[in-house]
Amino acid sequence: MRKFLIYAVLFVCIAQLQVNAQQDAQSSLYFFNPLNFNPAYAGSRGSLNVTAVNRAQWVGWEGAPRTQFLSVHAPIMKKHLGVGGNLSFDRVGARTNFTLMANVAYHLEFKHTDWKLSMGLSGGIQSSQYDFNGLQVIDPTDYNYTTSNQMSAPNFGTGVYAYSKNAYIGFSIPRLLQRSLDTLSNSYLQRHYFLAAGYVYHYNSVLDIKPSVLVKFTANAPITIDMNLSAHLYKQFWVGVMYRYRESVGVNLAYSPNDSWSFGYAYDFPVNHLRFNNWGSHEIYLAFDLRSKQAAFISPRYF
Repeated sequence: MRKFLIYAVLFVCIAQLQVNAQQDAQSSLYFFNPLNFNPAYAGSRGSLNVTAVNRAQWVGWEGAPRTQFLSVHAPIMKKHLGVGGNLSFDRVGARTNFTLMANVAYHLEFKHTDWKLSMGLSGGIQSSQYDFNGLQVIDPTDYNYTTSNQMSAPNFGTGVYAYSKNAYIGFSIPRLLQRSLDTLSNSYLQRHYFLAAGYVYHYNSVLDIKPSVLVKFTANAPITIDMNLSAHLYKQFWVGVMYRYRESVGVNLAYSPNDSWSFGYAYDFPVNHLRFNNWGSHEIYLAFDLRSKQAAFISPRYF
């Protein structure tokens, strides 16, 4: 009975997402995986990049969110065009969301400056499913209990991304179409808007300082602001602190033994009413870059 009540509460919360909360899955390591929310990022690293992220949110709560992200992208046609794909799998209680998107971006270069401008498009499939077969219910003949409710539909996204060696700013709408989430709660996937920016300040030969911010907003929901301040030591180690406005605080660590691969960890703990009876959220990532000898970087990529 306790398990059913927990999932029931989670289900009610999910059903109300359209009016009071962000619907897209959270990620504290957003600055390592921008392709997840901005298709214009495809190919901007100048390499074949593979990034995987796993997030366990609100550990200790039964049925709490568990999310996986995977992104792959690379430049083609003398780096003027970038292509890629990203997928995400998000599970909360009895509900699962799966998204698979293909991305393409065109990169413009400008004379007398190292800034570039990228414009991107994405298209793919979103699937949402409720499966109550694993729950304990009073009435086993209930239609919602015996039926696996699944909705799948195409969607599209767009974004712009301006970047240089030491800074970036981007705006994106990952999913343009407002699709129905299910047939049970009459909920709809709202259109989300993302604004991201970051800057690297070279303090000395040992230390670089990188502030970054991600602003997420949608209709009928409070704005979410993720702020992060990282220190890059000896071109290999990252140590950072983060603050999610009115929601959580955390730390993150990363290590890049060379410019081909890196891995990291993030921990954030809620400071709002969700802080009770859980041990915070844990997130890990692993990224790999494959470059040709002609495209090798002398200095590391910061984003």
